Amino acid sequence: MASEYVIEMNHIRKEFPGIVANDDITLQLKKGEIHALLGENGAGKSTLMSVLFGLYQPEAGTIKKDGVEVEINNPNDATALGIGMVHQHFKLIDVFSVLDNIILGAETVGKLGFLKKKEARKKVLELSEKYGLKVDIDAKVEDITVGMQQRVEILKMLYRDNDILIFDEPTAVLTPQEIDELMEIMRGFAREGKSILFITHKLNEIMAVSDRVTVLRKGKCIGTVNTKDTNKQELSNMMVGRPVQLEIKKDEAKPENVILKVEGLTVPSKIHKNDAVKGISFDVRKGEIVCIAGIDGNGQTELIYGLTGLEKASAGKVTLCGHDISHASIRKRSEAGMSHIPEDRHKHGLVLAYTLEQNLVLQKYKEPQFQKHGFIRFDEVRKYADKLIEEYDVRSGQGPVTVARSMSGGNQQKAIIARELDREEPLIVAVQPTRGLDVGAIEHIHKQLIAERDKGKAVLLVSLELDEVMGLSDRILVLYEGEIVGELNPKETDVQELGLYMSGAKRQERGAEEC
Repeated sequence: MASEYVIEMNHIRKEFPGIVANDDITLQLKKGEIHALLGENGAGKSTLMSVLFGLYQPEAGTIKKDGVEVEINNPNDATALGIGMVHQHFKLIDVFSVLDNIILGAETVGKLGFLKKKEARKKVLELSEKYGLKVDIDAKVEDITVGMQQRVEILKMLYRDNDILIFDEPTAVLTPQEIDELMEIMRGFAREGKSILFITHKLNEIMAVSDRVTVLRKGKCIGTVNTKDTNKQELSNMMVGRPVQLEIKKDEAKPENVILKVEGLTVPSKIHKNDAVKGISFDVRKGEIVCIAGIDGNGQTELIYGLTGLEKASAGKVTLCGHDISHASIRKRSEAGMSHIPEDRHKHGLVLAYTLEQNLVLQKYKEPQFQKHGFIRFDEVRKYADKLIEEYDVRSGQGPVTVARSMSGGNQQKAIIARELDREEPLIVAVQPTRGLDVGAIEHIHKQLIAERDKGKAVLLVSLELDEVMGLSDRILVLYEGEIVGELNPKETDVQELGLYMSGAKRQERGAEEC
């Protein structure tokens, strides 16, 4: 008799130094279902999926495909069984083109060993068109946005004709419109008979698209429930082990003097000849959260690069606390009073080969507290790291000496936020600060950002999460094709109107006096 389940993972145990990531977990996936895997950062979700994809070997447990026990020693075994995975941290080669990344490892060659690139290009373009995953297949990966890289990963999996699809945090970097499209694509996959394992922290998505949910907490399986029989509050309680405040609560902002002033800022694009940011002006005041909202790829990344010094602006002026920092280095901008939580935590947020404690003092190691006559005071570094780890609940196998690369994405993000918020700088530039975080951590970060605002900090927030934009911000600036097309008060607008501005269907004329 054929098995009801296309995949069964029975009593899986996976250990790392100092931590049991998966502790006797059983997970069963039915054919044609969308099965969500929910849990806090570091709960063991990605580890469990990495076991299924052959990246890790479990210490105990078995895996069955269609009722037959199988051995998955590496990703090639997984691919042969029809299992594909879109990873949370993309497995792409920056200097290769999008097309080369998609076909890498699955190349079609002719009799003489030459690549059949024309056929590959045709197949990729057809998949891209069919599933609405539009990408520039000739662009280099290093030149495209994080959202575009996500699409490349999905196309990579589709190119291999997999029928069991693992999505590890697939929506963490997508816009609301792209998320809706992806949900529809996933439903389409399920209708075609593909089976989907979907790791996410976003309860709205689970309720919208999944058939069943398995909840993990601290490496253990808390239970599996039918989505139609549960609700967001119940799931968040299962996941965190306590009631979580899902609504953002904050007092009225009391903005004071201008901390950051941007005048006529223009930043060139690395992808095309046009400017990515076109002469924009705005300011951020002490005691307010100003949010830059927009669909990914409309200049947010380049704007932040121009402000923080990661890219050179071609025109305009940036003033921080009365000082012109338009041509200052990244370090000088940091020392002038700017904290930066970057969009890409691996490229710009962490030194992955360093330990957690080394990463936590990257901005402070030069201060007298942490060095004497040029020598690092390691006891002070350890003490400081322990304090931040405790305060921000950064979980890792070996505490402060854990290598950053080995930590879960959410805990890497918590480490960056802890480091940047603890610096007590007058301006906080926070780009996607809650990307990849669970509801408990998001609640904590939101409270922290509001507390920083109430202490008199100026916060410039860039977020693709509409709930976060509406709930956290005191003012919303909408960016469309490199221009600010609207300045909105979240109390006087709604998600629908915001969406119209983001898509370019609506526009305000902003005079210089509004800035």
